[in-house]
Amino acid sequence: MVYFMKKALTILLISMMAMTFTACGNSDSSDSDSSGGSSVSEETKPAEEIKADTVGTKLYVDFKGKAEADPAATAQSLADAVMANPMIQFMPMTMPVEQGLLSGFGNAEIKGFKEGVMFGPAIGSIPFIGYVFTLDEGTDTEAFMTTLKDNADLRWNICVEAEEMVCETVGDKVFFVMSPKSFEEAPQPEM
Repeated sequence: MVYFMKKALTILLISMMAMTFTACGNSDSSDSDSSGGSSVSEETKPAEEIKADTVGTKLYVDFKGKAEADPAATAQSLADAVMANPMIQFMPMTMPVEQGLLSGFGNAEIKGFKEGVMFGPAIGSIPFIGYVFTLDEGTDTEAFMTTLKDNADLRWNICVEAEEMVCETVGDKVFFVMSPKSFEEAPQPEM
């Protein structure tokens, strides 16, 4: 009986390892865009100049419209609205977060907000994670955004890497997302 249990456990572990390697093997290991620079979106441009032609920028434009239309909107309602965008092609989830260590920022503690909501896919193999923060009164918005940008890791998810980062503000709300530039499936390399 023990022999069969050990054998079943071994087969189960080998199967799990095979699935992990298969999932990780399909990611593109490129760290830069075609210009040779970092794969970070147009974060240095003012919000008015951002072209809404990628996942992150389209979601930001949607967020901006909703935040400007209702300045009293909560971070939760804005995150829910972002995830209701028709371009989202995965099962979305939102979750309130507290100040401290947040997914995607390494060991940096993110502080200075009174409400924070993470949004993204319910399944973790998609390189997509975002946050909506409502800042505490007196928080230096630029310093808060700099902390996010400086500590964001486009490869926070072990097997995949985001292609862009968008970090913008509307009033006391900060929108942050790391995502692919499009949800169209990229061609897989031939083996």
